[in-house]
Amino acid sequence: MSAREFVALGTASQVPTRRRNHNGYLLRWDGQGILFDPGEGTQRQMVHAGVAAHDLHRICVTHFHGDHSLGLAGVIQRINLDQVPHEVTAHYPASGQHFFERLRYATAYRETVRLTEGPVAADGVLAETPSYTLEARRLSHPVESFGYRLVEPDGRRMLPALLAERGIRGPAVGRLQRDGVVGGVRLEDVSEVRRGQRFAFVMDTRLCDGVDALAEGCDMLVIESTFLDEDERLAADHGHLTAGQAARVAARAGVRHLVLTHFSQRYTDPTAFERQARDAGFDGELSVARDLDVIPLPKRS
Repeated sequence: MSAREFVALGTASQVPTRRRNHNGYLLRWDGQGILFDPGEGTQRQMVHAGVAAHDLHRICVTHFHGDHSLGLAGVIQRINLDQVPHEVTAHYPASGQHFFERLRYATAYRETVRLTEGPVAADGVLAETPSYTLEARRLSHPVESFGYRLVEPDGRRMLPALLAERGIRGPAVGRLQRDGVVGGVRLEDVSEVRRGQRFAFVMDTRLCDGVDALAEGCDMLVIESTFLDEDERLAADHGHLTAGQAARVAARAGVRHLVLTHFSQRYTDPTAFERQARDAGFDGELSVARDLDVIPLPKRS
């Protein structure tokens, strides 16, 4: 299996800081790269992170506020400049089609790559591949916004003791995995379900059903925590989450690794987000994302 890891290209919210670029996130998943919410400067952050245009297979935009989408123009043009040899698909809210078209054709360039548009108009499955299903759920923000979720198909884990007990060994194990039965022994008799990994990306939103649906049972949840808890009313007014709210979502969803990001420039102490997340009852793996962090998905339990 190829590496599965999350790369934080930028972790600021509306206003970048000296240490935090505008949004930009990459998920590496079995040889495919999914770029989320490319804000200004994403192309340069990709250089710093060692991410090439050839690494990109999908672009997923949650909504059309500038800090989540103004980098689209540069990324799309870079994909064409480098003549990426494979198809690239872009997902984004269908209500923002005019914004996408303006960004795609912001300046003159020569199109060399097949860029497929995959606008999102409702909750549901966007794509199915052998290694994941990509889903979207509507969020609650002043403009239409969707979160994204990857779900790996369940597999089966072979149990050596039961294989030995039934006399299944060598090439017969492969035939059993392929055909489902060998010599009267069924695959389910000597194996157990191996739950597929799950990843969710939740940006600008208030608490809503979509947040919980995206987070449910995730191995890794990347979620905005723009504000600290003392500014909860401000967060609600502007359609955002606090660190404590994000952590409570993760705790009730059974998330294994919580990644907080999208921080307001008003805060200078990132450890405050960690403290509030722990105080809210989240006891799993926790990362307060920094620009250029590379965070592996948790190994299967």
